[in-house]
Amino acid sequence: MSYIPSEHRYEKGMQYSYCGKSGLLLPRISLGLWHNFGDVDDFETATNIIRCAFDHGITHFDLANNYGPSPGSAECNFGKIIKKSFSGYRDEMIISSKAGHLMWPGPYGDGSSRKYLMASIDQSLKRTGLEYFDIFYSHRFDPNTPVEETMQALIDIVKQGKALYVGISKYPAKETLQAYKILKGQGVPCLIHQDKYNLLTRDVEKEILPIIEKEKVGFISFSPLAQGLLTNKYLHDIPKNSRAAKEHGYLQRSEITPELVKKLNLLNEIAKERGQTLAEMSLAWVLKDERVTSVIVGASSTAQLKDNLHTLRNCTFSEEELTKIDDILN
Repeated sequence: MSYIPSEHRYEKGMQYSYCGKSGLLLPRISLGLWHNFGDVDDFETATNIIRCAFDHGITHFDLANNYGPSPGSAECNFGKIIKKSFSGYRDEMIISSKAGHLMWPGPYGDGSSRKYLMASIDQSLKRTGLEYFDIFYSHRFDPNTPVEETMQALIDIVKQGKALYVGISKYPAKETLQAYKILKGQGVPCLIHQDKYNLLTRDVEKEILPIIEKEKVGFISFSPLAQGLLTNKYLHDIPKNSRAAKEHGYLQRSEITPELVKKLNLLNEIAKERGQTLAEMSLAWVLKDERVTSVIVGASSTAQLKDNLHTLRNCTFSEEELTKIDDILN
């Protein structure tokens, strides 16, 4: 059965924010394809999740060259889904990809060199079947490659028409400022900065978010639910099909300690008082910061995705609630 997007997709409650000082609007909730879209996953389920996202106003889909497993398979599957379901809707979508982590054997398949980035974006475009990416990131700071070299590659990628905008991900504060300066100096300003930010991981509050605010760059959080920890999945035990139970996942069983479970249950009580699930409250907590343009959520089902979208009904917190949350986590 052919797919026809909902004609009411922009009327279902999705909110959009301008990314930094650009004219580009991003949905407050974006869909990440880090997990559940590789060749080890069910293709029909992946297709339904992406269709559901688009039907509910999610226009931003976030990839990377190494997403899978196997590496590259998320881009391949996404390309197939785009071709089958979204061929007439490309201009309504923001599609991002990245390069920076290990992708192929040998000295040129990892890092942030010009050689690697240029080869990577060509491979990613081929896998997805796209003519360009809306956003292309340097996926990580590489201490073995000069920032100037990496940024020049991003600049040239835009000038060659392979991406409309560029961003950086997981860069330390010093190199962030350096990157911003180089990009701005050549007329290709950094659109967006991607980093991990959630209730359990708040390092970016010290230096990165203040820099973001000063430089007027967009910010997008990955792992806003801490790989699923900030959901109701781990309040009692480890479910069989959860990320912590999978051998190929990044979340390890050892991370789910009794102390953490206690904190999660206390946070869940606050969420209940707010009329939200723990996941909804956790996403709302990240989005409450005006410097945050969007959060990237993963999903293993359409039901899970729809639950996350309920977050947007309430993203405000009282001072009392914020104090209680800090007391639990400190």
